[in-house]
Amino acid sequence: MKPYLLSLGAGLLIGVVYSLIGVRSPAPPVIALMGLLGILLGEQVVPVVMRMLDGHSPSRAVSQAGCAQHLFGQLPGNGTNAKEHV
Repeated sequence: MKPYLLSLGAGLLIGVVYSLIGVRSPAPPVIALMGLLGILLGEQVVPVVMRMLDGHSPSRAVSQAGCAQHLFGQLPGNGTNAKEHV
């Protein structure tokens, strides 16, 4: 949970600085978030397709590619130490 709070805090700090110097964020937030989601999903296409071409089922290809770990990172409350996955 700590990385999520740190990320939120950094974003808030940047927002305050932008406001103080009178600058608008470079992109509307929803558009920026959709772009980031597209990047994350796009990174997973090649490994999944490669595994599917090797004959694996789509669900097995997704699990072997580690998509969930890459897309969501260390989720809070799963009982492991975030530093172990760095």
